[in-house]
Amino acid sequence: MNGDSTSIRRDEVDALKQLGWSEEAIYDGVTVCALFNFYNRWIDATGVHDMPASAYEMSGQRLKDVGYYQKPAP
Repeated sequence: MNGDSTSIRRDEVDALKQLGWSEEAIYDGVTVCALFNFYNRWIDATGVHDMPASAYEMSGQRLKDVGYYQKPAP
């Protein structure tokens, strides 16, 4: 469906609801997919290069140690 979001059918949404997804969760899922679709196309079009593996490792370690948010120093 990523290539043609207009082809998502009501029965597919209903199936997600049957699995326990709320309207908000479905909306969030669609939003995340749309944003990553945009980011990937923007990166491809602008020539932004991927990070080296070591940068991903450093980022993962930082997330493990600090999380997504670091409180500002007092």
